Amino acid sequence: MARARELFPGGVNSPVRAFGGVGGEPFVAERGEGAYLYDVDGRAYIDFVLSWGPLVLGHAPAVVLDALDAAMRRGTSFGVPTGLEVELAELIVARMPHLEMLRFVSSGTEATMSAIRVARAYTGRDAILKFDGCYHGHADSFLVSAGSGVATLGLPNSPGVPEALARLTLVAPFNDLEAVERLARAHPLAAIVVEPAVGNSGFILPDEDFLPGLRRIADATGALLVFDEVMTGFRVAYGGARERFGVTADLTALGKVIGGGVPVAAYGGRREVMQHVAPQGKVYQAGTLSGNPLAMAAGAATLRALTPAVHDAVAVRTARLVEGWREIARRRGVPLTASASGSMWGFFFREGAPRTYDEAKDSDSALFRRFFHAARERGVYLAPSPFEAAFMSAAHGDREIDLALERM
Repeated sequence: MARARELFPGGVNSPVRAFGGVGGEPFVAERGEGAYLYDVDGRAYIDFVLSWGPLVLGHAPAVVLDALDAAMRRGTSFGVPTGLEVELAELIVARMPHLEMLRFVSSGTEATMSAIRVARAYTGRDAILKFDGCYHGHADSFLVSAGSGVATLGLPNSPGVPEALARLTLVAPFNDLEAVERLARAHPLAAIVVEPAVGNSGFILPDEDFLPGLRRIADATGALLVFDEVMTGFRVAYGGARERFGVTADLTALGKVIGGGVPVAAYGGRREVMQHVAPQGKVYQAGTLSGNPLAMAAGAATLRALTPAVHDAVAVRTARLVEGWREIARRRGVPLTASASGSMWGFFFREGAPRTYDEAKDSDSALFRRFFHAARERGVYLAPSPFEAAFMSAAHGDREIDLALERM
């Protein structure tokens, strides 16, 4: 890590990898296989981070490696359309039929950034609303937090974000429909942007009426409802948030799983909205490596392998792990709440499941830090932050669940 710190800010290429949320020295990965991640010292970890979500089949699945090998031998990038783009798009649309048209990009940040650009063009409005604790990538419009009250216009919480731009982003607490209604009535919104289940404040599920309420408010005020499913897509349910929660967004951002570990993302939705994207419309968005054939091949192989039966089996094992975790904490008198949906899960050291980011911050972060390091010493790798979701893969069998529970 010493040389890495000379070459990269903080020694890493994404901040959370520096282990700042838990302290200590990050480990350096050497390889991954199935449910396990191996460091350069040869230690094996049962991996519940899975590269922050993309590896729904586990590390280095043969179907993805074979697809990558075949695609790579034909060339790594062409800069013109390929049949693989259509193949992956068809696999996505078959599972999410409300995506009538989509566009591939290379990162979740590009997907969410482009989605709000389209929403602004379609509605002719500038302001957007996001939720406290929801992360939508590092585009300037999203790097804001709430001020002194839920009606306060956003202010930047990262240097380099112009205050004038940040003021176009309003922030409300997750699960607070009253605050959303008040803001949406007071400010013409281009979009209401939300993680349908929050994965960047730990794992927070929506109240039963929250997402339907957002749909109602968006319809009543002329805003577009945008689901950021970069994390939840093909995780909380086979067909994502629409299948899990029964609410259809106007635009959806996808990423992670659709690339199977290779950089790719997408945004899409209603045809009448997406027709505004260039070259069909006037909303400009482009990318040299958008639709890269290696990413398309890996994504298509992943989605073909992720059948409903596979998804359901992974969900069952996820639920067993979470229930086992709850039981261990109960026996030991440790305040812990844990929840799951599909192959996505999370836990907090507190009584009762949090409904908002403020409640999530009330969890015992010091206890989490101790727990993280103890788990790592026992060969279980969790996200190095109390405010990140965890994931399960098809490679995690009953043996890995049993081992993880034994080591806790």
